[in-house]
Amino acid sequence: MKKRLIAILFIFLSSLLLVSCEKELKDYTPKGNNLEKYYDTGNCGVYYEIFVGGFSDSNKDGVGDLRGLINRLDYLNDGDPNSGKSLGIDGIWLMPIMKSPSYHKYDVTNYMDVDRTYGSNDDMIELCSECSKRGIDVIIDLVLNHTSTLNAWWKEATASINNGDLTNKYVSYYTFVTEKEQESGKKYYNKGIENSGYYYEGNFDSSMPELNLDNEDLKDEIEEICRYWLVDVGVKGFRLDAVKYYYLNDDNKNIEFLKWLREMCESYKSDCYIVGEDWSAESHVARYNAAISCFDFDMSGQDGYIYNCVQGIDSVSIYAKHLVSHKELLKSYNENAMPTPFISNHDMDRCAGYLSVKSGNAKMAANLYILSSGTPFMYYGEEIGMLGSRGTQNDDINRRLAMLWGDNDTIRNIRGATYSDSLQVNGTVKSQKNKSDSLYNYYKELIMIRKLNPEIALGDYTAIISDKWCIGGFLATYNNKSVAVIHNTSSEDTLSIDLSEYRLESLTQFIGLNDAKYENGVLTLGPKTSAIIR
Repeated sequence: MKKRLIAILFIFLSSLLLVSCEKELKDYTPKGNNLEKYYDTGNCGVYYEIFVGGFSDSNKDGVGDLRGLINRLDYLNDGDPNSGKSLGIDGIWLMPIMKSPSYHKYDVTNYMDVDRTYGSNDDMIELCSECSKRGIDVIIDLVLNHTSTLNAWWKEATASINNGDLTNKYVSYYTFVTEKEQESGKKYYNKGIENSGYYYEGNFDSSMPELNLDNEDLKDEIEEICRYWLVDVGVKGFRLDAVKYYYLNDDNKNIEFLKWLREMCESYKSDCYIVGEDWSAESHVARYNAAISCFDFDMSGQDGYIYNCVQGIDSVSIYAKHLVSHKELLKSYNENAMPTPFISNHDMDRCAGYLSVKSGNAKMAANLYILSSGTPFMYYGEEIGMLGSRGTQNDDINRRLAMLWGDNDTIRNIRGATYSDSLQVNGTVKSQKNKSDSLYNYYKELIMIRKLNPEIALGDYTAIISDKWCIGGFLATYNNKSVAVIHNTSSEDTLSIDLSEYRLESLTQFIGLNDAKYENGVLTLGPKTSAIIR
């Protein structure tokens, strides 16, 4: 039987973990479960993305809701770092929760109101309060590209357009043009205003008219929306959808608007956290870090750096060099910028479909990105190897399936999902909780190892290069302390690497499918295993 993962000092000794290197760990034991207790600065905890409609159902209607999420908070983080009973998540990102006619809710009808299928505004306030008690930050999706055609702003605007009144302030909340004024590369429609002679911009869909973010009245509305969620409700910040589409094909204006948004939000909450979506090449995304954090899509998916490293397409040294160069590129635009790595999200096929649990690839992939800089984002169910892929569907419902609790939760897949339950072969939360080698328990250990070593999240990186394809890593230095993170991605070979030039003293943790030892400056590391050396 393959050797169990090396442990962390204080996580439930009785059931999962083997104690190792107690002397070395002692000085790095967190004093609490709030990141500020042991991270000096920055939003650098592990976040967990949640599709509320697919997470947990409290009222037995089959649809996930905020009350269901509140009931599951102790699963994410119970506020006690010594209990060993929770994942240790530091933040959650909620996909859109605002009133909307769709299941995904990226077409908002009311920015100040929780959709009633999810609960009430009071439920959201309670959620933020309960999260705060546990040291969990909350960010929510804020969709500013467009609204629903059921939004009151849009109804006012189109009624005025049809009456020939262009002076109504809501008309200028959107982008109305004549046929001659249409710009190449943009999509226009005239649904509902066919006889007016005007068209509206709708780059995502005819039911999602684009907002005119140059309008000052609209920006006042946006400020009030942000103030409400930040101050009255208590969220930590926002995830912004499709930031490069605010002003299509105009990055400078996009970035200018995002700077305004960030500064405005920080005037209400100084440590507000904002992260944006930009499905573009690294060089393009990096520019946006002058204003906000952005997800690192180059790390994700079946052609990303994580997958390529785990599969041996790229060497570990190539991966380590990317971590270093990516940080340097971000900091060239903003010295405070931090990477935001992830494997997959709600718009992508679930990663367990191409990083199998049985082979150990899912665990190795988790090592690569959880033990890296900045703010890693997990997708709900990733920790139990949930599967889901788009297949022949023309939408993403099969990527947003019901969480597999394995208990009496009445959560069901959203109507229209076609992914067969028989394909879910990796088990449930219930089936994995008491298995010492489960992916669920692996994630718990991995997240705690990250917390024990703040240099990983916040430090300056130096790539540690090897002439062997499957071993390598980086040195992370923060507050004059350094740790080396070394990975062996091989499926079969135990490999060694000489670290004597870095003057590291001891192996403090290792996690993976095999063993590790550190003697006379040389680390020997088993296959599919990662090590931390101080």
